[in-house]
Amino acid sequence: MKLFKKNQIIVYVIVLMLMTAGYLNYTTNTEKEASIETSMQMEASDDMQLADIGDATLVNSNEVISEEKAEEKSDATNTMTETNNNTSTNTAATSEENTTKDEITKEDTKETNSNPSNDYFVKSKLERDTMYSQMIENYEKVLNSSNSPETGKQLATQEIQKINDTKNSIMICENLIRTKGFENNIVFVNGNSISVIIEAQEMKQEEVAQVQNILARELKAEIENIHISTK
Repeated sequence: MKLFKKNQIIVYVIVLMLMTAGYLNYTTNTEKEASIETSMQMEASDDMQLADIGDATLVNSNEVISEEKAEEKSDATNTMTETNNNTSTNTAATSEENTTKDEITKEDTKETNSNPSNDYFVKSKLERDTMYSQMIENYEKVLNSSNSPETGKQLATQEIQKINDTKNSIMICENLIRTKGFENNIVFVNGNSISVIIEAQEMKQEEVAQVQNILARELKAEIENIHISTK
């Protein structure tokens, strides 16, 4: 009987130990699961924070890039506008300058065409110079011809020199007469006879004397061989 009670007590003790061990095991597992869950939540929270930080940085980077592109486009637009304005200004200035030149040219042409007397002097000088050129050309043919005698070549050389001297003297005379206020004038030389035609309504006696002195000095002519006419 005592043995039975003793065995019963041992069984109770064992059962109690098993219950205590089960309770402790349950409590430990619960704490581990809670710890694991808490750790997972913290990791998830950290990942969300990192994701938020990364997204914010990316958005800011795009905004900075967009702003830089906007500034570059703005600068490019301003540069193109400034270039177009400068081009328009230069084009307008060039157009205005060309218009002014055309107007000046038209005025000069109008003045020339409206002055028949000026045409006379231009045409007369051209005919005179053409005559001298033809004379020189004829003498040069004599010089270049193998059939021309030496005396003929010497004479041709002298005549060419005389014509050139006469042309130079005529040019000097006309320029000097122009300084006396007679813009249009022309001088003809025919041997010892000198003729000058001057554009003027009339000439004073002192003006006639000045022209005579110029012609006599430059062309080595006698006063009585100088003939002055007005046109």
